Amino acid sequence: MTPLLQEKGKLEEKIKRLTRLEECRKEFDEWLILASETEESEALESLEEELKTFAELVEESELLTFLNGPHDDCAALLEIHPGAGGTESQDWGEMLLRMYTRWAQQHGYKLEMLDYQPGEEAGIKRVTLRISGPHAYGLLKSERGTHRLIRISPFDASGRRHTSFTAVDVIADVSDEIQIDIKEADLRIDIFHSSGPGGQSVNTTSSAVRITHLPTGVVVQCQNERSQLHNREGAMRVLKARLYALEEAKRDKERQAAYANKGAIDFGSQIRTYTLQPFRLVTDHRTGKKYTDVDAILDGSIDHLQHDFLVNNASS
Repeated sequence: MTPLLQEKGKLEEKIKRLTRLEECRKEFDEWLILASETEESEALESLEEELKTFAELVEESELLTFLNGPHDDCAALLEIHPGAGGTESQDWGEMLLRMYTRWAQQHGYKLEMLDYQPGEEAGIKRVTLRISGPHAYGLLKSERGTHRLIRISPFDASGRRHTSFTAVDVIADVSDEIQIDIKEADLRIDIFHSSGPGGQSVNTTSSAVRITHLPTGVVVQCQNERSQLHNREGAMRVLKARLYALEEAKRDKERQAAYANKGAIDFGSQIRTYTLQPFRLVTDHRTGKKYTDVDAILDGSIDHLQHDFLVNNASS
């Protein structure tokens, strides 16, 4: 899609959203007048429902006003890396994978699994997803950082409480918008058998691709396609986005510090804590907000967390 058509699509979506907001406001005004003229409970119930819908649309519109970064409209490349802790942290990584998968499904976003490495007993060792849809990167950038889980481990026969850490990295997929000169001589390309899901031919043929960018040490891999060519294209897409993110970090001290520290997946580095025992609470350490709807959050309902993060960033 050309940049002109992309811009046209964005403007059409904006007009559609504002039209929907105006129609909802008119509908609310009509029910307000009717409710003031009658004592019927149906009118009050309809008014309450319209108010809820109107509030949701206002919150959505407010949220989008904060998504004005240069790449907020881009697709997102989301990577999940469990920290030390073996099966427990790998299971936590899979719980986060489910959370983001459910979030993408709820928004009608397209989700592609570029890389998937399962754990030995349960969970995952590493996952790379590409999530595309309106403002995918702008919304998901709030998830970048270390996520901590506190719970009674189902893998501990003694029933002890465990703390697990998993790192989530999110970068904008800018491969369709920018030009980066990557020299073939700077690449080491390894081909190997896939280890993730995808059918017998995926797991028994040498189709997985790992690319190392020698000057920077950046390593990416893709193994979920049956074709070695498609996996290489996917890996190059991720590599291009990573190299661009590193270049941006050099011009942005705050992001540079974030990239330097994101390898520390342990105590004190978390952006969010999910407590399942002895009480149930999700705490975002950047905004100071606490949330009690833990099950809904782990099932992908994280819009209000993203909203609070963007509002906090805008006011700071």
